[in-house]
Amino acid sequence: MRVVVQNDINRAYGNRAYGNRGTRRRRAGVRGALAALALAAVVSGCTQPGGADKAAPPAHGAQPLHAPPARALDSYASRLRAAHAARVAAAKRWGLAKVPLQAPPAPAHKPEITARKGFEVDDQEELNLPPVFTTIPTKQKIVFLTIDDGEEKDPAFLRMMSDLKIPYTAFLSNYLVKDDYGYFKKMQAEGHTLNNHTLTHPYLPGLSYAEQKREICGMQDVMKKQFGKAPTVFRPPYGNYNHDTLVAAKSCGIKYAPIWDEEVYVDHWEYREDDQELHPGDIVLTHFRGRADWKGTMVDDMRRFLGKATAEGYAVARLEDYL
Repeated sequence: MRVVVQNDINRAYGNRAYGNRGTRRRRAGVRGALAALALAAVVSGCTQPGGADKAAPPAHGAQPLHAPPARALDSYASRLRAAHAARVAAAKRWGLAKVPLQAPPAPAHKPEITARKGFEVDDQEELNLPPVFTTIPTKQKIVFLTIDDGEEKDPAFLRMMSDLKIPYTAFLSNYLVKDDYGYFKKMQAEGHTLNNHTLTHPYLPGLSYAEQKREICGMQDVMKKQFGKAPTVFRPPYGNYNHDTLVAAKSCGIKYAPIWDEEVYVDHWEYREDDQELHPGDIVLTHFRGRADWKGTMVDDMRRFLGKATAEGYAVARLEDYL
């Protein structure tokens, strides 16, 4: 609009064809128009609270930007570069060959989780029992890291996962974590989810319904007392369960019972599927173990896990974002 007005004024002063008389008339017209605009501005100002000294409110529509867009974009790009540089430095510090890939944002619509075929129990759907599954339905190249029991409490593991920003889910058994709940509260403070893995890690199908319920609901009570909430996710020890297990779990507030598709150790991987490969959405199991049980530390275990996942183009996502 400003260009159009400026061109009209240029034509008013610059057109010589009208002669001096025409020019004087046009100049007088411009001066009159400007005077009228000035008078309107004064009148408008006088109608505002506080008189002409107070500026009129801006018109409806586009409002002034609080910060120049270019500056905001530059700041965002700078943060991305800084975050990537930190991940590169962390990967080098923890002895990784490649920088772990970042997971995509959590899905706006969570996938439907059902029991894996062949892993159902009687009345699975009729009773709406917690589904047992090994993979999250997704086409994205992501896997989920889950860690069981809680025996080893390696502070280096906490630092490594914090530095690398790797999400994981812990399934805790009380008899192994009760000597140091604080260690797992540090995990929780970092945004990692703590879930139910029974009080004493028994073979559940060998117990009565009442005994199974005591193991699962008892751990729910511990989780609520120690960590502020009872989880809705439960993993049966050894991945073994029966109808009573899932009925008891549901009665304790459990909605999901994930197990796993692969298991990683310090020195090897084990696979559920015959192709012995990772797949989009696979749940990976490992344990809180150290040199007393394995030929290495939890940090060594994570190097093996992250090395394979990254080399094959997989990022590690947060399981609860998909449940």
